[in-house]
Amino acid sequence: MSSPSSGSPPTEAAVAAQPPTCAAAPRPIPGPRGRRAGRAVPRRPYRRLGRLVRRTAGLRHPAVSSALAALALAGCAVLILQLVQRQTGTTGLLVGMGLAMLPLPFVLGALAWLNQAARVPLRHTLFCLAWGAFAATTVAIMANGWASDFLIAHQGSSRGETLGAEFATPLIEETAKGAALLVLLLPVRRRLRCRAERTCAVLARRSPAALRRSAHHLRPRRGLRSRLRPLPYFHRRPRTRTRARSNPRTLAAGAVLGGVTACGFAFTENALYLGRAFTDDQQSRLDSIGLGATPSLRDFDGTVHTFVLRGLLSPFAHPLFTALTGLGLAVGLTTARRWLARLAAPTGLLLSMALHGTWNAAAGLGTHGFLLVYGLLMVPCFAALVCFAVWVRARTARRPVRGEHRVGSVVP
Repeated sequence: MSSPSSGSPPTEAAVAAQPPTCAAAPRPIPGPRGRRAGRAVPRRPYRRLGRLVRRTAGLRHPAVSSALAALALAGCAVLILQLVQRQTGTTGLLVGMGLAMLPLPFVLGALAWLNQAARVPLRHTLFCLAWGAFAATTVAIMANGWASDFLIAHQGSSRGETLGAEFATPLIEETAKGAALLVLLLPVRRRLRCRAERTCAVLARRSPAALRRSAHHLRPRRGLRSRLRPLPYFHRRPRTRTRARSNPRTLAAGAVLGGVTACGFAFTENALYLGRAFTDDQQSRLDSIGLGATPSLRDFDGTVHTFVLRGLLSPFAHPLFTALTGLGLAVGLTTARRWLARLAAPTGLLLSMALHGTWNAAAGLGTHGFLLVYGLLMVPCFAALVCFAVWVRARTARRPVRGEHRVGSVVP
């Protein structure tokens, strides 16, 4: 077929004979298929959690997360000091803090003795202590006030106060204290440590993408426990063991973390109650005796009674409650039984709430009822905790310390 000359324009017949040219349309993106190879696509319940974790990758750097935690705890410390000073006054705050410091070394010393078996790092214990003293008490004071006002408005004065002391207060306080252990388990940016030179050399020769894929394959993929931060004292035993039991070190670590958090909480709470009692005694003394009379110990009966009750008779009450939460969480993180892993942490929290509620209810039973609950419930529970601590120390003393991580493991 001859083509038209270059100088003359193409005729209408030639234009009509040419095939029409059209622009290449974009290829449509295929939508998600409901089935693959005759089976349904598996659901991913933690997809949104994974997306949220990836978006907050910058905040999960250890230095950034530590700085944010320190700033948050400092803000809670300023807020709780203002709240306590508003209720006790400046003099009452200083007196209450001084009296609340007296039983603290004994409780912390006992927990430090147990920590020799748990080997919890100092930074984690300091974080739990600060959380209990500042963050948990701030949440507890504000939430207890709101719950008390709500219950009094709907149930009356006497019934509302009883329900608040026996049900609302244990629920709020134990949840606020137990949240410290969950904050420690939040995922942070992990780094890969290799215990063998050959493994490190092989990984060093790979590209960054291959290195990320290798680290991803080393992580456990199934379950919510695999997405939490792996702590060395919450180390899970290998699955090859015939009897899946929790390590005594993990149980001791849960008790230590819960007890240290409760120590900080008890210190601030004792400072509040002791400062309030001192302010009331001082005001009643001024109203009855006057300013010129010499003060005596009888003028501060409320302060002495509060100190004997909270500082001498029950300094281990709050650590005992929260230790149950820590034990339940430790069992849930380290056991190989699926049903126990799901029920251990809620059971420990519920037991701590029940014991706390019973202890609060004993205050309204009079002197004889209080002593009965103290002798039949609190003393045996404290003796059981002491026996547990002695058993853990004996087990860890007989068994030599083994390596907590294997070759190529991912640790924080």
